[in-house]
Amino acid sequence: MTRLDQLKQQAKHLKAELYALYLAYRDPRVPWYARIFVACVVGYAFSPIDLIPDPIPLLGYLDDLILVPLGIALAIKMIPADVMAEYRERARSLQRQKPTNWVAAGAIVSIWLLFAMLAVFLAMRATRR
Repeated sequence: MTRLDQLKQQAKHLKAELYALYLAYRDPRVPWYARIFVACVVGYAFSPIDLIPDPIPLLGYLDDLILVPLGIALAIKMIPADVMAEYRERARSLQRQKPTNWVAAGAIVSIWLLFAMLAVFLAMRATRR
């Protein structure tokens, strides 16, 4: 098995884990703090908008290569093992559809707009002097 094949297998595994997390975060056996964290991780991973845009050289894929897998790993540790096993099985049996989280997309767009407004404000302030 080549290194590329191994990376593809790891990516498929992460995608399956992410889908199981998506199913598990509403379960009442999951602690409230884990639900919030899982909702953020899943929302960010499924969001059509990245916090760091992909066209930015090197940094653009940083979130996809480091932040999302790290978030998935931490979220899995927060959920009880029996609950995760149940939802992993359910995720395998269900047809995989990519959910859209418009709340997370809205939050990310809002953050970018705030940064843009701050940049405009600072530029206007600097030109007045």
